[in-house]
Amino acid sequence: MNERDYLKLTQEVFRLIEEGIHVLDAEGNTVIYNQAMAQMEKMQQKEVLSKPFREVFGNIGENESTLLQALNNRKTTANLQQTYRNKDGKEITTINSSYPVAEDGRLIGAIEIARNITEIQKMYHAIMKLREEAPEPTTPKEHKIKKYNFSSLIGENAEFKEAIVVAQKASLSNASVMIYGETGTGKELIAQSIHFGGPRAEKPFLAQNCAALPENLLEGILFGTAKGGFTGALDRAGLFEQADGGTLLLDEISAMPYDLQGKLLRVLQEDYIRRVGGSRDIPLDVRIIATINVPAESLLESGKLRRDLYYRLNIIPIELPPLQRRRDDILLLAERFLEKQNRIMNKNITGISGDAKAKLLDYDYPGNVRELENIIMASVSMVENESELTAKHINIKKKRLNATVDYEKVIALGLDRYLDDIEEELIRVILEVNNGNRSRTAEQLGIKRQTLQYKLKKER
Repeated sequence: MNERDYLKLTQEVFRLIEEGIHVLDAEGNTVIYNQAMAQMEKMQQKEVLSKPFREVFGNIGENESTLLQALNNRKTTANLQQTYRNKDGKEITTINSSYPVAEDGRLIGAIEIARNITEIQKMYHAIMKLREEAPEPTTPKEHKIKKYNFSSLIGENAEFKEAIVVAQKASLSNASVMIYGETGTGKELIAQSIHFGGPRAEKPFLAQNCAALPENLLEGILFGTAKGGFTGALDRAGLFEQADGGTLLLDEISAMPYDLQGKLLRVLQEDYIRRVGGSRDIPLDVRIIATINVPAESLLESGKLRRDLYYRLNIIPIELPPLQRRRDDILLLAERFLEKQNRIMNKNITGISGDAKAKLLDYDYPGNVRELENIIMASVSMVENESELTAKHINIKKKRLNATVDYEKVIALGLDRYLDDIEEELIRVILEVNNGNRSRTAEQLGIKRQTLQYKLKKER
């Protein structure tokens, strides 16, 4: 490749990347100033290229420019948040990294890479302002976030009840808790129950979804910011400080950027935080409950979750079964949701018909308990004059998926016993739907009534 082609390719790289690039030579003249940087600073590339930095950016003090510090003092700056004004007076917030470049000890220039986070910073200030301005509730009725406790949890499934027992024991300690469960299984309900069922109940319970915000915004919300730490920074307490003495729920912890996971680990190990841009250590007493919706082994193998952080958080592990494994709870939950929607919609639906129960049971609920509740909500809204919720009101188009084969269970029990267990469960479910009517159950299963009676005796 000749020099001209190489130069053209290099120029295209600088043009296409989203980060701003500004490169000075040893004399302080701009040799590279890509389009992203020009758009960020509202400049024309021709206004900057081949000109001295101090001549073009005379409004920026030498000590404020990390690029000049890299050039003049050979100082490396990594991921520094800066707020400054462009030539039009508009405030811009960036994350900058600046590096001196030397060859055989001889300085040949300096490079700055900048990422524009102006909109993210505006969002952060807006969120924090709303948090600060939120009125304190004066009576229980004014609480905007419903408090859940163990009495709010519905289910008779053995696996679910086992998870509740672990959660109840966890509520009495201060150990970190890791809750695993698919989306919609009720992880936050468990987390709140742990908090409000223990000695921290009168202290704050705060929650943050780690997948909802970009890294720089999330860091400021968690740890707070210090005035003077960077240009435009305000003194603001983060969620850790606000939750002092109480509990902080970090939902979808694996969505937190890897570097920020490391900062979180240090906070958990040292029991103090330092605000972004600050130098003062602030001691804390905060219990952490974290949630994941993908098995931990998968997250650890893919590198989405730091092993050291996982081991620090997974002191008390709780696994919530999906609704597919709680089939004996489907009708119980449906009836509770029906009662709730009756109150909300001011209706008087007395029950769920047999065909509606069969339809509810003939579905896999990929959205788990939350999806079931939404289905009941929609169904109740469809009822006009009827006294019962029937199959025609339930909008489930997708049939229940075939059950996934549990290969370990097949090996442990043998094929015959495994198939017997599946048959037993199917008979029990259909019999329950038909309120114990054996003739109708046999008809739906496609077997004779005598055969069904034989199988029922066999189960005993």
